[in-house]
Amino acid sequence: MTVRIAPRQESQQRGWILLALMCTMMLAAMDTTIVATAIPQIVGDLGGFSMFSWVFSVYLLAQTVTIPIYGKLADLYGRKPVLLIGTIIFLIGSATSGASWNMTSLILFRGLQGLGAGSIMATVNTIAGDIYSISERAKVQGWLSSVWGMAAIIGPTLGGALAEYASWRWIFLINLPIGIVSILLIVIFFKEHIKKQSHKIDYVGAIMMLAAGTALIFTLMEGGQSWPWFSLKGLGMITLSIVLILITILIETKSPEPILPNWVWRNKILTGANLSMICMGAILLGPGMYLPLFSQSVLGLGAIAAGLILASSSIGWPIASWYSGKLYKKMDFRNTAILGSILITISSLLFLFIPFNTSPWLLVMNQILLGGGFGLLSTPTLVGVQSIVTWGQRGVVTGSNMFFRYLGQSIGAAVLGGVFNAAISNQLKTTPIDIKKLLPENVNDVITVLQSGKASDSVEDYLRHLFYSATHHVYFLMAGLGIVSMIFLLMLPRKFPVIDE
Repeated sequence: MTVRIAPRQESQQRGWILLALMCTMMLAAMDTTIVATAIPQIVGDLGGFSMFSWVFSVYLLAQTVTIPIYGKLADLYGRKPVLLIGTIIFLIGSATSGASWNMTSLILFRGLQGLGAGSIMATVNTIAGDIYSISERAKVQGWLSSVWGMAAIIGPTLGGALAEYASWRWIFLINLPIGIVSILLIVIFFKEHIKKQSHKIDYVGAIMMLAAGTALIFTLMEGGQSWPWFSLKGLGMITLSIVLILITILIETKSPEPILPNWVWRNKILTGANLSMICMGAILLGPGMYLPLFSQSVLGLGAIAAGLILASSSIGWPIASWYSGKLYKKMDFRNTAILGSILITISSLLFLFIPFNTSPWLLVMNQILLGGGFGLLSTPTLVGVQSIVTWGQRGVVTGSNMFFRYLGQSIGAAVLGGVFNAAISNQLKTTPIDIKKLLPENVNDVITVLQSGKASDSVEDYLRHLFYSATHHVYFLMAGLGIVSMIFLLMLPRKFPVIDE
């Protein structure tokens, strides 16, 4: 059956729908940050310390690979059933995660949560594009972006409090009332007109896309960490990913209703926008992975202060998203997104001039500027691609936009992590002999030694400078990715062929 959205919903209904979308987005946004602070208590209760990284990895993996599939299903069967089913899956995953009896079961149920989160990420922004006009979407994206800012601050605080004063299981169970409220609001206020029409779902293509996406992202996440890139296992995983991708492309080109239709790849606007999202996703991982480490290891700040510095980008992001609506009406989608890439590049380069013993406020201001760049890049890019397609194609283009952003995060984790580790390893090899014998031999032990508080003043000072230099390598690469994103955006026409006002 094909679904056609009702005409623009009444303003009162849209307010309730937006509240529902924000509640639903909060489930996915707060999940990672709230879990991270409770890991010591989870490991202490369930054991399995060597496996705990998969509590995060399996969630990201399941979420990312299912986003384009949910986007296609939303075009075929409507946004409402896809979002409701995805939210229910997420809540089931939350309830079972809270009831986990060992680390293996928790990882399995976190994967179930990720399957639900894929639906949330694919459909929330699609619904926002359905019920709001082009001129309104930037402001709405600002509201949705603010959810991530709130999650960055509330998540760690709430997670730590629940783990310390109640039980770590409540960090999952707290999703249930929020999710139930969002489901009720969607059921009551969000209306769709359905026109029945037969469709043949591309099951084989969906399965192959899941397999190819899983292999690729798993390889990116584990390569260079669980195994060397150029080892037999590393090369084997790369080969497997490439083969599965080629098979998927072959199947999709012959399918009457492919998950990612050929027109997505043939459209220059969609291609350029999606490639820029890969760059943005990779850049996002830089501060996320290394700024808290920099704040604690170089500046000597506590975990809470480091988290707040990282979260300060959430000040600039929603403000820039709100303001981008005025900009893209004056200077078009492409130029507004290019301005965002310029701000991202400038922010990354400015970090290189931050002195060793700097004030935390310089990092905060830099993060606000970086968040502003993200807002100006992501919002006009998303709204722009939504506006050049009809209702029946919007789920696919929104899903592909989100998918490539998360794919970029996986690439960023691999590339930026490799650059950071290589910078530290190379400097350890060139350390003067008189201090080299006092230092750890591998990268993993550097953090342990530095945060133990047992190192001598000379060793601690040397390691702090080591982290200072390695983090600069990361930000230099981020600036390069910002320039690459500008190049991709320059592929786009200045005037988008808007067909949906």
